[in-house]
Amino acid sequence: MTMFSAFKKQTLLALSLILVVTVLAACSGNNNKSAGETNGGSEASAAPEQNVLKDKYDPPVTITTAWGVDPAVTFKNGETIENNVATRWALEQFGIKIESLWSVTDTNNAFATKLRLAMSSGQKMPDVLVVGNNDKQLITDLLDSGYFREVGTLFDQYANETWKKAMELDPTVWNPVTHDGEKMAIPVLDYAYNNDYILWIRQDWLDKLNMKAPTTIEELEQVMDAFKNNNPDGLSPDKVIPLSIGFKSSMNTWMGDPSWVFGAYGTIPQQWNVAADGTLEYGSVNPGMKQGLAKLNEWYTKGYIPKEAALWDENKTAEPAVAGTAGIIPGPYWMSGWPLQDTVKNVPSAVWKPIALPTGPDGKAGRHGTPFGNGYILINKDMEHPEALFTYQNYMFDNIANPQPGSQYDIGIFKGYDYDLDANGNPVYLDDIPGGDVNVMRYFLVRDAARIPDAQMKVLMDLADGKTPETRMEKDLVNNWGKETPAAAKVVMAQADIAYMNMFTGPTTETMKTKMDYLNKIELQTFNEIIYGQKSPDEFDSFAATWKKSGGDQITKEVNEWYASVKQ
Repeated sequence: MTMFSAFKKQTLLALSLILVVTVLAACSGNNNKSAGETNGGSEASAAPEQNVLKDKYDPPVTITTAWGVDPAVTFKNGETIENNVATRWALEQFGIKIESLWSVTDTNNAFATKLRLAMSSGQKMPDVLVVGNNDKQLITDLLDSGYFREVGTLFDQYANETWKKAMELDPTVWNPVTHDGEKMAIPVLDYAYNNDYILWIRQDWLDKLNMKAPTTIEELEQVMDAFKNNNPDGLSPDKVIPLSIGFKSSMNTWMGDPSWVFGAYGTIPQQWNVAADGTLEYGSVNPGMKQGLAKLNEWYTKGYIPKEAALWDENKTAEPAVAGTAGIIPGPYWMSGWPLQDTVKNVPSAVWKPIALPTGPDGKAGRHGTPFGNGYILINKDMEHPEALFTYQNYMFDNIANPQPGSQYDIGIFKGYDYDLDANGNPVYLDDIPGGDVNVMRYFLVRDAARIPDAQMKVLMDLADGKTPETRMEKDLVNNWGKETPAAAKVVMAQADIAYMNMFTGPTTETMKTKMDYLNKIELQTFNEIIYGQKSPDEFDSFAATWKKSGGDQITKEVNEWYASVKQ
């Protein structure tokens, strides 16, 4: 099923020129072979360039790694992250032995802590290291450590077309790990649009009030007022939260935040957006913030948003929605499956529907965009067979990223783990698997095996148009996600052009290291005070001026220097 060409690695030490020519002739047709070889510890990083891609290694080769294990990952049959069905499969399928140097349950940043200790003490580093993208400084430290090599040439030489085309969907995923023009780590791709916002609204309330779904901020206010003061379920005004939002730690997060409100006025806070002149600006100091803050203060005064919004995190915003006392909650397209499907347990008549984000007075709408990647693969400069990683990952992209009907992975990956067969040979899942199911996608060398960013959204769009589910991904989305998910995905894509991507994805700048904590503190304090009516919206102007002169202008300069260095 693989598309890999066969190869045989040649050791050229001490051989005569005639033997070199003979060996190379024997390997003719292996177009991945590079000319010339090196040897010796000082040139170890160059030697792997000579390796040619294989389907399977015989004798087997080893890839060492280190694991930060999600506490939610479970195992069965006495297995561990070091020894499980996926590691045994890699040895059998590819002749690749996945060897763990160490592992740690990743609570309280334990993985990052152990990696830093390993670097500072000069411990052996793994051949392949996979890290998430939530700790910019850790990534910077790893890339600056000297342990890991440039990977762009390896990717160009060994990655297959499926993987390359997936990466080309958003070439900026390379930006955070491009240093001095060299690509120093391979982005781990994720599904696109996963956290792009829409609004979820109680359609049963709209129907009872004989109102239509709002399309503008003004219409939204009319709906919120009716939900609160003329509630169709008979709830008293003090029991209703028309719009459930919270911003305890951020106004730009994955559920229940107000970032889209500012999008109606032309900016997204707490990220770096492209300004009119093509440079990057910090969204929280854009003048549109003042209008958005004034609007949130108005909604707070009228009781449209929670009184405790400044103390609510993402999960807290879901509570009134599930309880049946909230009318609208902002969030991703997948919320139909979680947490909103539980609302009917409390209010059987509740019906949630996805609607587009409303536009502001100038017809603008905006939301934060979802990055196309969620981590990075680093390759040790001394790894003997770096091409073995591509043998492994190319197969993932061709076979497991989106299995097609009739393929060996169409019904599942590992029998007895994520699926089983009943007495009639039909697939069974979840609790019907003897001993229960486990998430084997977290056992692979690269988390979740392989994801093609637009694959899931394409499937959802097809399902929304009435396609009968046939592929494994289609069946999974129909059976295990909320019933409104395809329709919600269609709403997302109808506004695909309003997403603001955070365009600064580089390492922490020098001034950020010393000034950003203070700037974040005054930002959150000022915004909360304006929303709660303790300060006038005009206070935003003073904040913006203070932000700029207290390090913000210098940070903006540094951010744009980085942006200019990676801009394609």
